[in-house]
Amino acid sequence: MKLVVGLGNPGDRYAETRHNVGFMAVMRLAGDYGIPLRRKNYQGIFGVGRVQDEETALLLPQTFMNLSGASVGAALASLKLEPSDLIVVHDDIDLPFGLLRIRPGGGHGGHNGLRHICKVLGSGEFSRVRLGVGRPAAGEDVADYVLHGFLPGEKRHLNAILETAAKAVATLIIYGIGKAMNEFSNTDLLHLI
Repeated sequence: MKLVVGLGNPGDRYAETRHNVGFMAVMRLAGDYGIPLRRKNYQGIFGVGRVQDEETALLLPQTFMNLSGASVGAALASLKLEPSDLIVVHDDIDLPFGLLRIRPGGGHGGHNGLRHICKVLGSGEFSRVRLGVGRPAAGEDVADYVLHGFLPGEKRHLNAILETAAKAVATLIIYGIGKAMNEFSNTDLLHLI
């Protein structure tokens, strides 16, 4: 079994912000494979189903971004999974809007959700699907930037970006990280649209 976690913040106020693109991508994956995300469990919204033949658990932590590790750690422990069974989908300001990158592990790169997950798990050795949301303008507060919605020009591309992100995660689950990285990592989604 794989555990796929979309990072974001709970509540309508944050629903369509840059910081919630991880939630959006995992919800798209859930829709594509008919996995219900209804159960409240592990301090999050949770569901189990299949991505093709692979048993997959999906989790949207409801702890707020900076405490994501509490939800992820509880789910991994209860499901008796290892960090290597974890896939985290999240926003990344160090990537331009529309760029997707897959990594097999590493540090938190300043992302507070990843930072807390690494701290709780005592490891950064889990897969990440990083979705570029771009950098704020010079002098603009990073927190304000990621907690606001996408610009109208970006919103036009968001559906296609989420569709491709869901396909990348499915490929990672079904075929492994090597194939997923070869097919999707460093993909500039804006040039595919």
